[in-house]
This record gives sequence, C-alpha cells and structure tokens, in this order.
Amino acid sequence: MISKLPISDFTKKVIDLIRKIPSGRVATYKQVAELAGKEHASRGVAWILNTCSTKYKLPWHRVLSSQGKISFDSKTYNFKEQKRRLRLEGVDIDSSGALSLNIFQWKKRPIKKKRLRGQPKMFN
Repeated sequence: MISKLPISDFTKKVIDLIRKIPSGRVATYKQVAELAGKEHASRGVAWILNTCSTKYKLPWHRVLSSQGKISFDSKTYNFKEQKRRLRLEGVDIDSSGALSLNIFQWKKRPIKKKRLRGQPKMFN
C-alpha cells in the first residue's frame, strides 16, 4: 500500500495563493512562484496545478504564461475550457488565448525582504 506523502510548504503556499486570485483577474506561473517564495519555480507551480486542481478545487484557469497566454495547445479541450471560464469572469481574451496583463493581472507582488548590513545577497 502506498502511503500519502505530506505536501510541502511550497505546495501549501501555492495552493493558498491560487485560491486567492480574484475572479476576473489572472496571475502568471512565475508570479505565483515568486509569491510562494521560490522565484524560479514556475514549472513547479504548473505541476502543482496539474496534480492538485481537482482535489483542492483550485481556480486553475486564472493562471497563465508570463506572456499573458493560455499555455495549452489551442486545439485541446483544456484550452477551450480555460478561455470559456475566463470569459465568464469578464476577462477579455482573444481567440488565440492572449490577454492584456496590464489590465487583467492580479496586482499582488512579493514583499521585498531587507538585507541586513553586510549580509550577502544570496542569504536574502
């Protein structure tokens, strides 16, 4: 029997952040990764969405690429479903799956930590 592994702190943060994206707004994979404390973990965010969206009832459709586009191939069901859901929330998305991040991106940004005097940047 395979035991269920506990989810990591990063996964918990990502799940919590995705739940907080307001209706009618979008976030990028990179933005979610940065807010969760790992700025280079955008692929990890994608993996979490892929594996946890159904179980945790996440609004997966509100997370897009950093270019403001749907990441799925335009011929797939997931592409059409994501576009449909975003339009239902009032997001103006074109037929290619692109939108204006200037207008629709969630404005939440990570809090910059102050570096202690003499502390190297790598320890921020």
